[in-house]
Amino acid sequence: MKIYVINGPNLNFLGIREPSVYGSDSYEELCSYINSEAKKLNAEIEIFQSNIEGEIVDFIQKAHKNADGIVINSGAYTHYSIAIFDAVKSVNLPTVEVHLSNIYKREEFRHKSVVAPACIGQISGFGFLGYKLAIEALLNHKNK
Repeated sequence: MKIYVINGPNLNFLGIREPSVYGSDSYEELCSYINSEAKKLNAEIEIFQSNIEGEIVDFIQKAHKNADGIVINSGAYTHYSIAIFDAVKSVNLPTVEVHLSNIYKREEFRHKSVVAPACIGQISGFGFLGYKLAIEALLNHKNK
């Protein structure tokens, strides 16, 4: 199964940005973790990160003919990007939304995801493990 893992704004600053919330591991360590876990699960992964909404939309659209599923951490765009919601809906691929932190224990504005209704599920609050769980969820979804 080919899975696109898409990370939004500020994920490239992991280890720098608010380590008390996001941990001290770097974005490179996150990518290494995702690749390692995907290999164990026999999933083919392509990881993409952008701070630019339109680039994320373009990459989601690329998934239409190139991937079997999507794991997305759209960062702050989670809470207001109708464009990302529409892109996920348009490609009609099983998608799991992931957040490193528990968005429901944070600021009120983070409690609402406009992207989640386009997804088969959401995982938040488990750090890097959330990505592995999302990949497992997609593999399980495909095998139903």
